[in-house]
Amino acid sequence: MNSNRPIITLPRPSALSRFTAMPQLFVLLSLSFISATAIAHGVDESTREFLLSSSGVSIIPYLYIGAKHMVTGYDHLLFLVGVIFFLLRARDVLIYVTFFTIGHSITLMSGVLANIAINPYLIDAIIGLSVVYKGFDNLGGFKRLFGRQPNTKLAVLIFGLFHGFGLAAKIQEFNIPADGLLTNLIAFNVGVEIGQFFALAIIFLVLATWRRHPSFLHFSTATNTLLMSAGLMLFGFQLTGYFATI
Repeated sequence: MNSNRPIITLPRPSALSRFTAMPQLFVLLSLSFISATAIAHGVDESTREFLLSSSGVSIIPYLYIGAKHMVTGYDHLLFLVGVIFFLLRARDVLIYVTFFTIGHSITLMSGVLANIAINPYLIDAIIGLSVVYKGFDNLGGFKRLFGRQPNTKLAVLIFGLFHGFGLAAKIQEFNIPADGLLTNLIAFNVGVEIGQFFALAIIFLVLATWRRHPSFLHFSTATNTLLMSAGLMLFGFQLTGYFATI
């Protein structure tokens, strides 16, 4: 199956001098975002206390918690940046994000309701590898090394399943009361989608603006290499946590 990487026509060279700082700014903003969310990602103390003390149906709070978790979920967002990096049309973004949403919704709900226990460090390590995969895919690595392109939509769906288990692992840490659990989980999942929508809207607008200038193609390789590096760092960090706790 063909890659989702399109052929992009370069704008007039005269625009180059005005936007040479664009990639550097993009990288600095990304690193600042990751640094800030690295601390916030997960469950803060106020959210922790609410989850432990809540009982019954609490739709609005769980909507908020789900949206907050996705917006601060740098590992999920890095993967989605890779997924939409070369997508030009909002329709294509919607298709790929739908596959991702289907995947993580299935495992988020089933993981919690069926109490499927997966070590959170291991599942987060796999999520880190999903970021590496997407950066490598964007660089055309599969065609160069193996002579074929994986089914990109199927890959996004499969990694979505792992991302959903990562979300489920966070919820399972708190042993939420069974009273109202299904409704609260649905609210949490809807909140995740709301947070994902707003985060993706910003990312898509930034990429769409950058894509109109020559610096996009000049620095697309470096950007996806950084994406792979970030995924490898997440993978190593989570494996270190796993071996430190066994």
